Amino acid sequence: MKAWLVAALVLLPVTAGAQTTRPPEVTDAAIQRGAALFNGTGLCMACHGTDAKGIPNLGANLADDEWLHSDGSLAGILETLRKGVSSDRSSTGAAMPPRGGGQLSNEQLQDVAAYVWSLSHK
Repeated sequence: MKAWLVAALVLLPVTAGAQTTRPPEVTDAAIQRGAALFNGTGLCMACHGTDAKGIPNLGANLADDEWLHSDGSLAGILETLRKGVSSDRSSTGAAMPPRGGGQLSNEQLQDVAAYVWSLSHK
């Protein structure tokens, strides 16, 4: 490989893969439905708080731009929601069960992911 190409690649900024523009699935309607689920039947607010800023020793802050279990992309957030977070990987030591422990459908999970994505991508 040419030295100038190697130098150019080294100087390129590294991104975590998170989207910086709003994905098409993150509509205003999806965000509203996700917020209602987050603070209702999804039970997310029980650990992350109604403002999604986290509850000490329970759930992490979801309203900042620091991502602990994904790259902050919509797909990454959705994958974390689907699989959950084990207590040994959790920043608080508290596990998040798959689907947050709720009985959310795939469509509802997509809406919650859209809402969570919107919190840190202002």
